[in-house]
Amino acid sequence: MSAETEGERLAELAKRRGYFFGASGAYGGAAGFYTFGPQGASLKSNVEDAWRDRFTVQEGNFEVEAPTIMPEPVFEASGHLDGFDDMLVECPECGESHRADHLIEDATDIEEAETLPIPKVESLIADHDLQCPTCGAHLAGESVDSFNLMFETNIGPGSSTPGYLRPETAQGIFVEFPRIKEYARNSLPFGATQIGRAYRNEISPRKSIVRTREFTQAELEQFVDPERDEPALESVADVTVTLYPAAEQEADDGDYVETTIGAAVEEGIVGDAWIGYFLGIAQEWYGRIGVDMDRFRFRQHLAGERAHYAADCWDAESEVDGDWIEIAGFAYRGDYDLSKHSEYSDDEFTIFRQFDEPKTVETAVVEPDMSVLGPEFGEAAGEVKSALEALAERDPDAFEDETVTVEVDGETHGVDIDVANFRVETQTVSGEHITPHVIEPSFGVDRTVYTLLAHAYEEDEVGDETRTYLSLSPDVAPTDVGVFPLVSNVEDLVDRAEDIVADLRESGFSVVYDDSGSIGRRYRRQDEVGTPLCVTVDRDGLESDGPDTVTIRERDTARQVRVPVDDLVAELRAVERGDQPFDDLADRYELVESPTDA
Repeated sequence: MSAETEGERLAELAKRRGYFFGASGAYGGAAGFYTFGPQGASLKSNVEDAWRDRFTVQEGNFEVEAPTIMPEPVFEASGHLDGFDDMLVECPECGESHRADHLIEDATDIEEAETLPIPKVESLIADHDLQCPTCGAHLAGESVDSFNLMFETNIGPGSSTPGYLRPETAQGIFVEFPRIKEYARNSLPFGATQIGRAYRNEISPRKSIVRTREFTQAELEQFVDPERDEPALESVADVTVTLYPAAEQEADDGDYVETTIGAAVEEGIVGDAWIGYFLGIAQEWYGRIGVDMDRFRFRQHLAGERAHYAADCWDAESEVDGDWIEIAGFAYRGDYDLSKHSEYSDDEFTIFRQFDEPKTVETAVVEPDMSVLGPEFGEAAGEVKSALEALAERDPDAFEDETVTVEVDGETHGVDIDVANFRVETQTVSGEHITPHVIEPSFGVDRTVYTLLAHAYEEDEVGDETRTYLSLSPDVAPTDVGVFPLVSNVEDLVDRAEDIVADLRESGFSVVYDDSGSIGRRYRRQDEVGTPLCVTVDRDGLESDGPDTVTIRERDTARQVRVPVDDLVAELRAVERGDQPFDDLADRYELVESPTDA
């Protein structure tokens, strides 16, 4: 299968078999919005459950669910109002808007054009004589503007309270930190996870569900004491990874670095142990759910590409249709987020860190005489008092002269040192308040689904027929088992098949029953949606002298074995969980030469 047609074939299969398709098609559709059909919704849910199990349950973290709409001050504090922009260029002929950096990447060898300043982007558009993808008009000389990606709304009737649909799930965790830390008994480290919708008003959505305007994220915010807390790096030290560090990307002969997590952290390729820890966990998790590790890498952000809050950032990327797409990001966010929300809100975003032993410290204290400040500064007296208190904590030496000066709303005020009532007190303290640092693994669920489908797509020959199948991991496949009567007009076969369906569902399996068309066509349908195993009820299994038997068919090889019905649940469960490979069944039971697979 050529890379040129991979995306097209996947889109056709996804629509035909109910994985995903453009939303609101009856009304002409809306770019950047997709509906997940029965198979896609199930696959997506299974991916979310697998992520939750690994990053919430196994890590001992909390899970929260915050609103998708939040008031404007949240995004003022987070920086999204001022800095959450993409570069837009509008066609002078047809009026279509396009992402300028994507146009450059599509037409040149430049891979990360979003890191370039706008004047450079405008120059590149002119130098390469880039044209509008819609109508072919020349874009040279057209201005490139910053476009904020957030969807704006109003909370309540009219325009009383402006709000925004969240562009990431992370802020819902950061805003609620003062409450969440109580559930962690104010003890670091701890993590909070969230799986939910995010919204970005993309300029030019593309590549089906890879870049959309509504999507699902699975995010973990790990709160740590940067001076005390270390991850269990030894648990992933031997995990082998393919890294693409910034230095290699910038070198003329740069190449991938094949190494282990332990070596990458020790050698400083990955600068932070927490980032390394989560890269190791993610590597194993992606492999387990079915990502092709030969088409997977971790790429470090270039300096100009990193978000302003990130000390370091790596992306998990998968190769699909000849391109590398980001499917997760791992950022060391420092104390940026909690410090910003502490500054803009009225709550406490710190953790009290207990000292090993009490310490004697000198503390600067001011108790301004408000009977003097009030008449002198009027309504600004309270702000002057707060400014004096902040100055005493920040720079006690500023109170050595007879007059101390503070700035309030751009205006400088002088206060006599006697009025400020400055002094230094000796106190014994048992600890201090610190602002935790944050490490954030952020996963794109929709992009992971797309990657799994692309990497699972296979074609082979069964008999004289070309077969298409999805080699999905049992961990995420939409359906666990397909159950069929060999023929649909024999009552005994149909009744037995329906009883088996009921038993399997009661045992927790996701089961599809199908008696429509030839058995070969039914197998093909399940192959194309990725069902790992199929059970067929036939006359031979019910009319034998011994116990009733059925056949179990493996998707990837189309092999079948005959097993007793009484053992069916246990054998299916063992294969599904990976406790036994299908080869073990083939060794222990009768391997069936199956003309029924035609």
